[in-house]
Amino acid sequence: MFSFVVKRASFLKDIPLVAIIFDSLMRFWMFFTKPELLDWIDELEEDVARMPETTIGIHKYGGTQFNYKGREFAHVHSNGLLDILLNKELKQSLMLERKIKDHHVLKNSGWISFHLHNKQT
Repeated sequence: MFSFVVKRASFLKDIPLVAIIFDSLMRFWMFFTKPELLDWIDELEEDVARMPETTIGIHKYGGTQFNYKGREFAHVHSNGLLDILLNKELKQSLMLERKIKDHHVLKNSGWISFHLHNKQT
């Protein structure tokens, strides 16, 4: 459903609070269908919060945003989709080695995306 909404109804993200409400509904769904995922996200948030000069907030398109010195470096959506910002050279190198995949929307950027499938990834 997340992919469908991102591809077919992405215009809704520009309406105030719609993305945050959608992400909250995904979190509610995950509570019943995959509660361990919410535990993994909580642990990730706790780990990032312990990093020096790092803050955590609500991402503008839903989920939790991670900042270092006031700049976003990653965010995680409630369905376990983790987006991380890399410099473009590192991203290209890792993509050539097939270690990562491109961002689910922003293909020509430094962003990458992957789903949390277990506690280690």
